[in-house]
Amino acid sequence: MQFIKHDLGQLSGGEIAEVTITNAANVRLLDSHNFLMYRSGHRHKYNGGHYKQSPVRFEIPRPGHWYVVVDLGGYAGEVGSSARVLSGEAVSG
Repeated sequence: MQFIKHDLGQLSGGEIAEVTITNAANVRLLDSHNFLMYRSGHRHKYNGGHYKQSPVRFEIPRPGHWYVVVDLGGYAGEVGSSARVLSGEAVSG
């Protein structure tokens, strides 16, 4: 499976991950354990789904190492993406 990985690093929880996509795609926020499960093709838990426009924003639910994954779900096509972490204060203020 082809996918784009954005390593957000170790986060405290409460930050906002903002993802920009160039075309419709599946966008998932995964902790390190679930990223490994996703990458190996096993069942995994994530926040996200199929999005047609961006930006897509996720609140980081708890402390840990986090990833954003963008894929086309096996469909043909191309997608570009970028991701960044915003502090919770920057988003709410």
